[in-house]
Amino acid sequence: MNTALQADATGAATGLDADRLRADFPILAQEVHGKPLVYLDNGASTQKPNAVIDAVGDFYARDYANIHRGVHTLSERATAAFEGARDRVQRFLNAADRHEIVFTRGTTEAVNLVAASFGGQRIGAGDEIILTGMEHHSNIVPWQLLAERVGAQIRVVPLFDDGSLDLEAYAALFGPRTRLVAVVHVSNALGTVNPVAEMIATAHAHGVPVLVDGAQAVAHARVDVQALDCDFYAFSAHKIYGPSGIGALYGRRELLEAMPPWQGGGDMIRTVAFEGSTWADPPYRFEAGTPHIAGAVGLVAALDYVDGIGLDAIAAHEHDLLAYGTALLEQVPGLRLIGTAADKAAILSFVIDGVHAHDIGTVLDFEGVAVRAGHHCAMPVMTRYGVPATARASLGLYNTRADIDALVRALQRVTEMFG
Repeated sequence: MNTALQADATGAATGLDADRLRADFPILAQEVHGKPLVYLDNGASTQKPNAVIDAVGDFYARDYANIHRGVHTLSERATAAFEGARDRVQRFLNAADRHEIVFTRGTTEAVNLVAASFGGQRIGAGDEIILTGMEHHSNIVPWQLLAERVGAQIRVVPLFDDGSLDLEAYAALFGPRTRLVAVVHVSNALGTVNPVAEMIATAHAHGVPVLVDGAQAVAHARVDVQALDCDFYAFSAHKIYGPSGIGALYGRRELLEAMPPWQGGGDMIRTVAFEGSTWADPPYRFEAGTPHIAGAVGLVAALDYVDGIGLDAIAAHEHDLLAYGTALLEQVPGLRLIGTAADKAAILSFVIDGVHAHDIGTVLDFEGVAVRAGHHCAMPVMTRYGVPATARASLGLYNTRADIDALVRALQRVTEMFG
């Protein structure tokens, strides 16, 4: 059922009925500290609709078994479900080949996989890796570990004050030793939507491959890896209303085929002998051990749910909430938004004069409003803007203008307490 095309009951100028969709998420019906829960921490993790909860429960109740190794009926059912999930992710990302989809525990593991396998093979002493100043730690630390191990250098694209990237500086970073660009599609700390297609084209003009961290992008806009022309793209299910502990890495087939295994174990081999072993073809070469089978089933349900609503409708709804929330927060005394780029996803990061972000988050929690408070695993961003931490309200498809109003009322309580 397409639940997006309903009469709007939120005050938003979109065709998405968020109030109706909220009924699909049982966790949102509760109270916190005696107040109705207002969940504004979607950038950290989204809540799960009944469609996902039921799909995972039904799989465990009826079809669960280990995959790829059994000839009995349950194993065959589970294998079909798991491999069907690979096909579903291929369609979701518009990858050219199902063998270009590697299941991982999430974006973090996907980046580590590429750093260890592709990077370990292609990057050496004196080579350079280009990152940006807004990367999540998961797209910084794996490259630092590689650089320390092989003697490579990391170059960083600077940010303008509004949270957008300096693309002229980016273009100037390329040199004869540049081996990889790793860039976030949407900043989790600022909301900035980066022009990744343009950045990929620049990198490819220098013969440099690009990895895109899509963790914050896939729930908010359509992603077409062929149109982007990226070489790797990673995302996590829990950011798009699916289970935690499962995600996917897209990689060009010719690159995956040339990459060595990252982890060893069952199911990633072709033959094993004490004299030596040979490896399975991608993607199985990179999927050692028993995977999160039920997580893949839940991911399918999440993608079906989101596609049933329509990513275009979701994006329009969230854009309305972002504009509405920006206008209201700018009126809060002493509040300063961190990240005001023209092209933003629905993330509102802010500080209030004289109040630590953790205190903001604590007061808001007692008002029933859940936001993130801290450095958001993006400490270089905090350093760039001279703040120890920010409070972050990150919006999802089930949020409404009423949620923003509740946030503003709770912030008034903060200013009363600390003003």
